Amino acid sequence: MNAPSLQAVSAWGRLSADPHAVTVLNDPAQVAAQIRASALPGLAYGMGRSYGDVGLNPQGVLWQTTGLDHFIDFDEHTGLLECEAGVLLRDIQRLAVPRGWMLPVTPGTQMVTVGGAIANDVHGKNHHVHGSFGDHVRALKLMRTDGQQIDCGPEVQANWFAATVGGMGLTGVITRAQLQLRRVQGPWLQTQTLPYRTLDEFFPLADESEAAWEYTVSWIDCLSPQGRGVFMRANHAPAQDQALPRARQLNMPLVPPVSLVNAASLRAFNSAYFAAQKFKTGPALTHYEPFFYPLDHVQNWNRMYGPRGFYQYQSVVPRAAGRDAVQAMLREIARSGEGSFLAVLKTFGERAPRGLLSFAQPGVTLALDFPNRGESTLKLFARLDDIVHEAGGRLYPAKDARMPRELFEAGYPCLTEFKTYRDPGISSAMSRRLMGS
Repeated sequence: MNAPSLQAVSAWGRLSADPHAVTVLNDPAQVAAQIRASALPGLAYGMGRSYGDVGLNPQGVLWQTTGLDHFIDFDEHTGLLECEAGVLLRDIQRLAVPRGWMLPVTPGTQMVTVGGAIANDVHGKNHHVHGSFGDHVRALKLMRTDGQQIDCGPEVQANWFAATVGGMGLTGVITRAQLQLRRVQGPWLQTQTLPYRTLDEFFPLADESEAAWEYTVSWIDCLSPQGRGVFMRANHAPAQDQALPRARQLNMPLVPPVSLVNAASLRAFNSAYFAAQKFKTGPALTHYEPFFYPLDHVQNWNRMYGPRGFYQYQSVVPRAAGRDAVQAMLREIARSGEGSFLAVLKTFGERAPRGLLSFAQPGVTLALDFPNRGESTLKLFARLDDIVHEAGGRLYPAKDARMPRELFEAGYPCLTEFKTYRDPGISSAMSRRLMGS
């Protein structure tokens, strides 16, 4: 049994690097003993791709799950896959796609674990068709810190399943999952790129696209109060006799002394990017990896924000309030001069969330990265919080590092019910900040 080692651990936003006692889990037969032997409270930890503090437990224990990375069973006739919780989404795609299957839902990176995808109930570019990741989990095994193992799913102990999907790892350690994959004819997508100049153009385009396209997403110029952007949509293409693209890996080799994202670079990049996309208008054949995971080919891209790190702010507001709320947020961001190259606007479909604390709900979601400039950035967030709250929206815990407790409680009405399923031996920086323990 591996003894815990004290390590400085950061989230993807790199806002802190606090010491954690890290215990590596790599033998399913020993997981219960390792968890019970730990100085609690602890928290499961995968690839560390959550942006804020949902995956951190400063001065406490992290149970590193990436060693639980084995495939258990894959039925190529039905697409039913069973695997350990530390398996990466990337490895599932590489196993399944050549065999005519694919994950129905993935987030903007495939470098996350199955357990992390369930705990944050991640969504992708096709929520209006396939919902969130939890909609395709058929069963999971949950290890509690008292040694109890709970087998649950949509039809077996469904209450525990609803608490664990999107439950931020607070109900226990997910050790194994059964996933239903979807059929595909190959790795190719038929894509289309359409620039737009205002939010009034975006919303009809989104509505039209949802009826005929599985994947829809938009880059938006966060410094444009009118909301200009580039809309991208895609469907799976028939089998193609095409050579697979050669993966070109780039790397941000070091942390610059100051953030490379600033008012001058933002304005220049956003103008150049919008102009360049106009030349790509129209159909194209695109491999799924660059379309689904555009930043995965740039290792350590989070370093470009400099030594102080960055925040991501992702909200969802109901569709009826969507246009006005997004417009108001863009105006505040443009007025502040802060913002990001990486700004995403998209719609969620009319699907009820699977988990008690699942983020995705019917409406409009806006996600942006912000360099950490201290008090000025936090003041901007407070103004954005007011807009989201007034619109009846909420923020995404997987991306958050500073949400006020009041906004969390208002945005997640099932929180009181969720708390009855919490594991008392599990805690995180986020749970202490937003739930008090």
